[in-house]
Amino acid sequence: MTVTNDGPVVLRSRADLAMRRLLFVPPGPSTVSDDAVHRMFSFSIVLSGLRCLLSYVVFPIATPALGLATGVGPAIGIPIAVLALVFDVIGIRRFWVNDHQWRWIMTAIYAAVMILVSVLLAGDIVHLAS
Repeated sequence: MTVTNDGPVVLRSRADLAMRRLLFVPPGPSTVSDDAVHRMFSFSIVLSGLRCLLSYVVFPIATPALGLATGVGPAIGIPIAVLALVFDVIGIRRFWVNDHQWRWIMTAIYAAVMILVSVLLAGDIVHLAS
């Protein structure tokens, strides 16, 4: 950061500028608190974890064991996956709006989670289509 007569000027890398454009992050000071960033991270990761729990434990193991409907997995999994992906993007954006020091690390973690959820989503779509 450089300070001029007009106030602080933040020097950013090309990668930072590209990511900020991709996420529609407005220029200027942060408008999101650290607490809000961490709450969104927790919520979106829990939602993605719930999606995985439903896909790998509840639908294939628990529902048949209890004699419940076994074909409902994709119908419930698709909306949860879409919602999880939306909240993951919102979470990434919050780290960038906050200019958080861990924004790149958290973007990588979110991207890994989003890839896993996307694979599950694709599997559910294929299962429903067949």
